[in-house]
Amino acid sequence: MSVRRIARRATSPAGPPAGPPAGAADRVPDGQTAPVQDTSIADQPDVVAGEPAPAADGGPVRPPLDLLIWDAPNIDMTLSTVIGARPTAASRPRFDAIAAWFVEGAGEAAARTGDVVPEVEACVFANIPPQPGSLQRWVEALRGFGYAVFARPKTQPDDDIDQDMLDHIAVRAHSHQLRRLVVFSGDGRNFAEPLEELVRSGTRVVVVAFSEVAGYAIGSDLLEFIDIEDVPGAFTEPLDRVRLDALPPDGAWLRPTRSLRDFVSSWTARRG
Repeated sequence: MSVRRIARRATSPAGPPAGPPAGAADRVPDGQTAPVQDTSIADQPDVVAGEPAPAADGGPVRPPLDLLIWDAPNIDMTLSTVIGARPTAASRPRFDAIAAWFVEGAGEAAARTGDVVPEVEACVFANIPPQPGSLQRWVEALRGFGYAVFARPKTQPDDDIDQDMLDHIAVRAHSHQLRRLVVFSGDGRNFAEPLEELVRSGTRVVVVAFSEVAGYAIGSDLLEFIDIEDVPGAFTEPLDRVRLDALPPDGAWLRPTRSLRDFVSSWTARRG
């Protein structure tokens, strides 16, 4: 199965996903680019007895996998758009709670169907500016929570990581039975077509983003959609937003996110 032509396979870990080493949450990892280690399904402590189905082409057995992909630039940008301000620590998503929700979902689905509990892998893709600042601590925290992080230098304004995400999805769809794919991104331009293709090939695809900017998933007949604020514990307090898909019966005022005078001033300046 092909998600999209793979231009840079080398950017994706070569081996199957693995959990973090013991004590990872309590220490800083030794290296910044430690590879994902090879494991077999028997090595996974949360896998129940059972055998994954053999490959349809008679090749090696591919273990089932639930994969989470986090588009950090897109989620950060759309969060700012939704709340109309620069995000603070209180308004940023909690990766620990999201990890728990994702892993619990993998186990619950297997329990309902009686299938083998799949391996789980969560990957955050990020652009790193020349002056990373506090991003070093953020990346180390993610790794301690069990996330793999793909970090690409951002040297040009249009540098992006969308193809890296698609490449990694394609690699895992080839090496595993990609049972469930959870994509945190509101980028329909690059993801709508390949994600729908995966659904047609038998993968359950869930898009998690903000409903204000995820029309591609909400309007799709194939993709499932969850508003990120509906993930249990994803935020420590409700975001300052009014969702058009959850308006109160009497309506709601949506205040401007920018001063009217500021907008007119900049608009006039652009006109010369």
